[in-house]
Amino acid sequence: MEKDRLAERSTNEYREQRLASMNALKAAGREPYGCRYDRIPLDELRDTFEEGASRRVAGRLMTIRRMGKMNFCTVNDGTGRFQLIFKRDELSEESFASFKLLNLGDIIGAEGVLFTTQKGEKSLVVKEWTMLAKALEQPPEKFHGLADQEERYRRRYVDLMTNDETRERFFMRSRIVMETRKYLWSKGFSEVETPILQDQAGGAAAKPFFSHYNALDKDCVMRIAPELYLKRLLVGGMNKVFELGKDFRNEGIDRTHNPEFTVCEIYEAYGDRTSMEAIMEGLLPHLCDTVVGTRRIEYGEKKEIIDFTPPYRRVAYRDLVKETMGEDWFSLGFGEQLERAKAKARETDANLELDGVSTELMLTHEVYDKIIEKTLRQPTFVTRIPCQFVPLAKRCKDDPSLVDVFEFVVAGKELCPGYTEQNDPLEQRKALENQAGEDTEKIDEDFISALECGMPPTGGLGFGVDRLVMFLTGTDSIRDVVLFPQLKNSSGASK
Repeated sequence: MEKDRLAERSTNEYREQRLASMNALKAAGREPYGCRYDRIPLDELRDTFEEGASRRVAGRLMTIRRMGKMNFCTVNDGTGRFQLIFKRDELSEESFASFKLLNLGDIIGAEGVLFTTQKGEKSLVVKEWTMLAKALEQPPEKFHGLADQEERYRRRYVDLMTNDETRERFFMRSRIVMETRKYLWSKGFSEVETPILQDQAGGAAAKPFFSHYNALDKDCVMRIAPELYLKRLLVGGMNKVFELGKDFRNEGIDRTHNPEFTVCEIYEAYGDRTSMEAIMEGLLPHLCDTVVGTRRIEYGEKKEIIDFTPPYRRVAYRDLVKETMGEDWFSLGFGEQLERAKAKARETDANLELDGVSTELMLTHEVYDKIIEKTLRQPTFVTRIPCQFVPLAKRCKDDPSLVDVFEFVVAGKELCPGYTEQNDPLEQRKALENQAGEDTEKIDEDFISALECGMPPTGGLGFGVDRLVMFLTGTDSIRDVVLFPQLKNSSGASK
């Protein structure tokens, strides 16, 4: 408590000092908040550095060293850092004297001559400077960034201004999104937009956020997936479409999940699961080559190497289960032997919680989900999934208990599913009825009606952009790739 009180007092003292500096600047005829300032970006300045040339720059003060007649500071404009030199004999008396009123975090503009110091540091000798924005808040200690991880998420603007790594990660995210769009456009796909506010949630099994249309006086939900609307477009003759936007699921928050997240869903008429695999084997190397600069990504705290060079491994779900649980797993018969099968599963992983597991299907998927998936480190297409888990996909012709889909797994986490989509309206209705149970009102009748107009054979996939950025930037927490993740406030209520 005493520590918090002292910190608050110190903060107030800093603020008062900065307000005093701001008033002193005003008295000297320098407005503390300026207007447009034409300047050269600092990364461009370094690339085109010309000794003796006159240049105008601007940026936030990151360091200040006052040394009597010659003062040094470092500015950062978001593209890089650069040293400014303030010499008494190069500035007017007022301009040099006003330098002492500058604080870390202030944003200034400066005009001067390029110069290389004896130590080889490229610098700008300032002839005149302009105040652009006075920072009234004291930046983090030594301007090395926020130490508290949650505070970095909560006050992302401070994290960005003080942490070059954070800022570069989000620039990289922007480039990943841009190159994803460029790649899909180059393959003949058209980007579309479908409703975020929908009459009912569809395209996935998830809990939605609810809202209400005042003008229409009806309830609505925020979409959990755009899938059913994108398939309507295929019915209408838009054969290759994708949407890159937000989905919302009113569910848990952890290292790989955020209730508001960005997805990219892709559909191709006359395609199937294999055409979706081809998209992933083309898109990921493209992103690695154009954005990251390597296909071998260091991932997570352990710096595990993930190689995105295709082809990627393809393996059937049941084969993975047999590799872990033995060739006889699916011939156990289960039924009365279910408890024996549970015991065998616990021998493989003592931490499995199986008390509520009552069927062979549930037990097998628990084994896959909790034991097997995390062992799939390199990019892997897991194919031929039990049909109960994917009601919107076509069944395998040689085994109707399975669907022709893949789960694409990287570093033990699913990046995306891909389907040979179900285009038979009668079979689709049966699958949705089985999924809905007694809640038949959850069936999207308009979507079924659209299928009855005839949807071409189709391949589709959807991936989380946030999770993709995690993989390509080597980050293992979704909060590090979302600018403003959902958090709780200090009192515990949702922010």
